[in-house]
Amino acid sequence: MFEQELFAGWGDMDFNSHMKNTAYLDKSADVRMLYFAEQGFSMTEFMRLRIGPVVMKDEIEYFREFHLLDRMTVRLTMAGLSNDGSRMVIRNEFFRGETLAARVTSTVGWLDLTNRKLTSPPEPLLRALDKIDKIEDFVVLPGSVR
Repeated sequence: MFEQELFAGWGDMDFNSHMKNTAYLDKSADVRMLYFAEQGFSMTEFMRLRIGPVVMKDEIEYFREFHLLDRMTVRLTMAGLSNDGSRMVIRNEFFRGETLAARVTSTVGWLDLTNRKLTSPPEPLLRALDKIDKIEDFVVLPGSVR
């Protein structure tokens, strides 16, 4: 299981003194990119391949608050993936200790940076996607490439 230990920083706070919604999205993206980098897909490699992840939809569910400097564990799982890897639903769960505090579910595709169209990832990246732990109700998605 891929997870990262993070903390709620000064720039993550909102007027109500808890972590703002966009901070959950930013930390989710950071954890995804840390996973890809660990699998050999750094930003340099994505630029070489001329592809990048593009988020088409995010959904955030809140269960508990995070306050300034609270430590959190952010877990990465796969909720859905197309056979060609062109479409996926990635889930990030935020834990305070053992307690689930929030969940971000993102629908993501791969953008061909030259043609500005959705594409399928190369085989090594598809293998990296397939290695992400799948949730219990994982679904196979239709592909996005025509």
